[in-house]
Amino acid sequence: MPELPEVEVVRRGLVRWVAGRTIAEAEVLHPRAVRRNEGLLADQLKGRAIRSAERRGKYLWLPLSDGDDALLAHLGMSGQLLVVPPESPAEKHLRVRLAFTDGGPDVRFVDQRTFGHVLVTPMAGNVPKVIAHIAPDPFEPVFDAAIFADRIRKRRTGIKRALLDQSLISGVGNIYADEALWRARLHWARPTETLSRPKIADVLAGAREVMTEALGQGGTSFDSLYVNVNGESGYFDRSLAVYGRRDEPCPRCGTPIRREAFMNRSSYSCPKCQPRPRNARW
Repeated sequence: MPELPEVEVVRRGLVRWVAGRTIAEAEVLHPRAVRRNEGLLADQLKGRAIRSAERRGKYLWLPLSDGDDALLAHLGMSGQLLVVPPESPAEKHLRVRLAFTDGGPDVRFVDQRTFGHVLVTPMAGNVPKVIAHIAPDPFEPVFDAAIFADRIRKRRTGIKRALLDQSLISGVGNIYADEALWRARLHWARPTETLSRPKIADVLAGAREVMTEALGQGGTSFDSLYVNVNGESGYFDRSLAVYGRRDEPCPRCGTPIRREAFMNRSSYSCPKCQPRPRNARW
């Protein structure tokens, strides 16, 4: 699933191409992509201009003119928002197409697995109402590191579970959690109540650092499903220290990287740099 850097790459591409343009038509080709509101979405978007492109965590939205609402998008496992010439053939898994009054490039939502969606939602302050419960991400000015540290120490869970909890911090997924914990030299099952505030600051710094680096390389792409608006893949996967590197040497100490089962997924870490705690919380 695309995480914060990948979604931010898409947001930056979108704002360049859509800000200030007026939607002529919204065509829905799969009802699940719009939560079965095909006609409603078309009526809500026709004739409205897009003001900008914004993001919180893994969600992005396009604020609309003539009202206090926005077109919200979540890419799910395989969603893509592409900017393509209007005469381009329809993509195999095209779900929603936005055409514009200026006759310029379309915006197309393509989603092979149809776990993603787009919908029009009212705003609640600076974010769409339907995601108002999601915590700020670590790059937002409103993110409070002290509050984050206090809340995480009260959770009595494993540190990786806490990093994936979008009510505590948004935008961090499986890949960047593993990479941040490697940088902070913490095993993913370390109990949160045992962490000092300086150690939590190390984890937060690691998350910000690795996601900033990933953003500079267009994000992480393990297959062709994650792409920018122009169809290009990111290449940060070449710079990952532990994620997906089972049995390869740790870049810091040379110990073979281990893979462990975690919440129906995988966690990768260095046995020497990130020793398993005795009081592990799974």
